[in-house]
Amino acid sequence: MGNSTWSFRPIRLGFAPTRRNVFSREDSIRQKEILIDRLQKWNVDFVGIEFLNEDGLLYEMSDADKVANHFRSKGVEALFCPHCNFGTEDAVGKLAAQMNLPFLLWGPRDAAPEPSGERLRDTQCGLFATSKMLRRLGVPFTYVVNSAPDDPVFERGLRNFLAASAVVREFRNLRIGQISTRPKGFSTVICNEGELLERFGIEVEPISLISICQEAKRIAESQSDELQQEVDAVKRNYDITNHSEDELRLLAGFKLSMLQWARSEQLPGIALQCWPALQDELGISACSADAQLTGMGLPVVCETDIHGAITSVMLQAALQGSSPTFFADLTVRHADNDNGELLWHCGVFPIELMAEQARPKMVHHYILPTRCPGLNEFEVKGGDITLARFDGDHGEYSLFMGHVRGTQGPRTRGTYVWVEVDDWPLWEEHLIRGPYIHHVVGGHGKLAPVLYEACRYIPDLDPDPLSPDEEQIRAIWTGKEL
Repeated sequence: MGNSTWSFRPIRLGFAPTRRNVFSREDSIRQKEILIDRLQKWNVDFVGIEFLNEDGLLYEMSDADKVANHFRSKGVEALFCPHCNFGTEDAVGKLAAQMNLPFLLWGPRDAAPEPSGERLRDTQCGLFATSKMLRRLGVPFTYVVNSAPDDPVFERGLRNFLAASAVVREFRNLRIGQISTRPKGFSTVICNEGELLERFGIEVEPISLISICQEAKRIAESQSDELQQEVDAVKRNYDITNHSEDELRLLAGFKLSMLQWARSEQLPGIALQCWPALQDELGISACSADAQLTGMGLPVVCETDIHGAITSVMLQAALQGSSPTFFADLTVRHADNDNGELLWHCGVFPIELMAEQARPKMVHHYILPTRCPGLNEFEVKGGDITLARFDGDHGEYSLFMGHVRGTQGPRTRGTYVWVEVDDWPLWEEHLIRGPYIHHVVGGHGKLAPVLYEACRYIPDLDPDPLSPDEEQIRAIWTGKEL
């Protein structure tokens, strides 16, 4: 609801095609031009190396520094060094080591030998050579199987690489806003703030709930156009029966106070103590405000779950702006479907994800004894959904990931969607064994291959795929199922 405040910025790709002198120069240039055409058609934001030489190709060790400096000056965030023939592994390795960015290794599949018996490129052979060089230099890399430029496995692999690079970019610069402490009785959301900073560079920026609430009251009492626009938008988008004008102004003020703070501190995600102090201080529930900000691209998660906020930012990056995430409880099993599960929360799912037949309502809280206003109530659309959870304990961290699909289920209160998997008891046992809790983050689409690949570039974070499992994810990257 409203324009995105943290609109997705595509990854800027450093495009440094490579060749080796003993193979066909002409054919390598032709392959480069084919790839440039593909990148342009796919609307990839890329920076090339046409400045380097008349070929626009990397093949001299001494040129690696020039390319690295050029890419840095252009704000490159990931590297792609397609092998337009055998390639030059030492120059490519030096560039990759200097940049310390996600790196895509791929080359176009070789044609049959010429009638004379000569081969023009030997690209596959060069890929083996460069992969060894990257390993020696300790450079993690993504590999897309040797394939033609028009092969779907290449396009999907490139797009997945760009999405994984977006996850890495967000993770490496992550600051999570923490509004108040965790609620009493929620030992599950305890996190080690010092360890997050020391191990991953993740900063947690705290603020008191009182500070946010005081600003919310000030905004609610103002006559600003921004406040009135927020109130009018809620009236347009929800059935707001039993909500007074003053309550709507307080809800809008609370949303805007969080938004202003996040902008001032450059926070891509927030973990909020949504109860019980908020109800005592403002007489409202946070759910709808949280949902609206999440729909704008600023995920706000419940119960001061820092790890949940980290997960939300990662999954949102994997989605690349296609849709918002939603923060859910694993709640109850489906009464009539042994592989079904309810994804639910009081009201924090964004209206942008609402099912087509749903009718959005804003209601009073039906669980907390305060019965304060400000909850969303509707069903979320189904389809393919990825569930994820960044979590850890005893100094070890992992990223759970799995694919589910929407299914039919009975109506319930709050915001929800019923999903099913092939083997829910296996999922349940896996999650119970931990280090996870009842909170997960959902995003529409099959994103496990993206999240799995992102972990390759994040030291000390182990990917934990369940369905698809690791073997199935490798098959996706190689195009086995296409």
